[in-house]
Amino acid sequence: MATSANENTYILQETGSVNSTNNQGGDDDLASQSTATPRDTKQLVFEPNCNRLGPTSNLHQTGFNYVNSIIGSGVIGIPYALRTGGFGFGVILIMIIALLTDYSLCILVKAGNMVGVNTYQDLVRAAFGSPGYWLLTFIQFLYPFIAMISYNVIIGDTTTKVLIRIFNVSQNSLLANRNAVVFLCSILVTFPLSLYRNISKLNKVSLISLLFVFFILSFIFLRIETFSDKIPKSDDAYDMVGPGITESIGIIAFAYMCHHSSFLLYESLENPTQSRWNRITHISVSISCLIILLFGVFGYTTFTGYSQGDLLENYCNSDDWANVARILFSTTIMLTYPIECFVVREVVENAIWDGKPPETKTHHTMITVAIVATCFLFSTFTDCLGIVLELNGVLAAVPLAFILPALCYLKLDSGRALEWRKAPAFLLALFGFAVAIVGTFLAVVRVIDGVKCSHGKEMDYCLAPHQHTNHTVSTLLSLAANHTSRP
Repeated sequence: MATSANENTYILQETGSVNSTNNQGGDDDLASQSTATPRDTKQLVFEPNCNRLGPTSNLHQTGFNYVNSIIGSGVIGIPYALRTGGFGFGVILIMIIALLTDYSLCILVKAGNMVGVNTYQDLVRAAFGSPGYWLLTFIQFLYPFIAMISYNVIIGDTTTKVLIRIFNVSQNSLLANRNAVVFLCSILVTFPLSLYRNISKLNKVSLISLLFVFFILSFIFLRIETFSDKIPKSDDAYDMVGPGITESIGIIAFAYMCHHSSFLLYESLENPTQSRWNRITHISVSISCLIILLFGVFGYTTFTGYSQGDLLENYCNSDDWANVARILFSTTIMLTYPIECFVVREVVENAIWDGKPPETKTHHTMITVAIVATCFLFSTFTDCLGIVLELNGVLAAVPLAFILPALCYLKLDSGRALEWRKAPAFLLALFGFAVAIVGTFLAVVRVIDGVKCSHGKEMDYCLAPHQHTNHTVSTLLSLAANHTSRP
């Protein structure tokens, strides 16, 4: 009897055995398959017409979830990446890494289809055995777990400023305590959303989240006109290349990272074929690239050398429009948080219960509580967002996004090892190894030397005699009036 589809249906489920003989078909065969693999009793059940039981998403709905899984906490650090890598080269990196991400996402699912698996973990097991499986398990746990911590850091920093502004409370108030604010947001928002067993239920909140992102982008763009003249300019603001290229790559790679939930998205897609996956990947990564590029250029143009790891930290506490942007971005982060929690929960269940956890509501609730609580505890010790994004980028995002997809594809694809069609995968793997090795070394050196940031503090230009006063509405109205009065 077919069982209803649940969270275990969609992500990281260990299939038990890998059919490595399925890799004899070519690219055309993969593109035409309407279902990727045979399923066991724990996975999706197909009727003769190949319609899956359980909630699924069409291309538009999957696209919302896709973009929402990419546009997380990393996007707010892109202006800082342009500052460290150089404005010109940083813009080029944003587009290059988008192309690399798009290619790696396509070959990741393609490699899974070759050997008849539908999870990242089973794919690496098929290619590299148990050592590869456990290495991926650790990395695939590490990335979303640290991402959830970074989300809590952002929620604490941004929401606290808003509450202080609204209620005019002192720094000793409970509402001014970032840990208390993160705890309340966890209990009231992120934890209930994380209890969902199926990502399809987040379609509507993903759309809301993206609408918030576009509002924040509009705010950042308007602030170029109304606030940039208050910011002291850096002499090297628009240099082509900066001193922190690997740091910049790590942050940008983190911003694009969604490979840990790629099979989750693929399995939630109606009629999941290789061609449909490639199509939605091209569209979603292109939209994400545009959003990331605009965030970076608009934010950096305003603050140049003052750009922080969290861009919203650059705006003055008295700026009410900035506070609206802060609360909307915090909301966006809260709506992205459950997608990361899905992955962490399933990795833990695979590692402890060998992919067969007790299917009870109590078990599901308790393990979710444990994950959310642990992330909260770690977030209380974290302040500087920039180094967190960088470390997560070079330690986890680069291996997950570039190294492992390329190596799995090269290992499992039929034909000779040295073929021109495999050259992009070779280059992708080499790029990933270079960034991971050099980036990790430099990041560790920075940590040892001491990392400085301005999180939680009012910027100097906000405290100066010419500080920005809260006349945002009147300024915008004046600009509009001047524009309409022109002949």
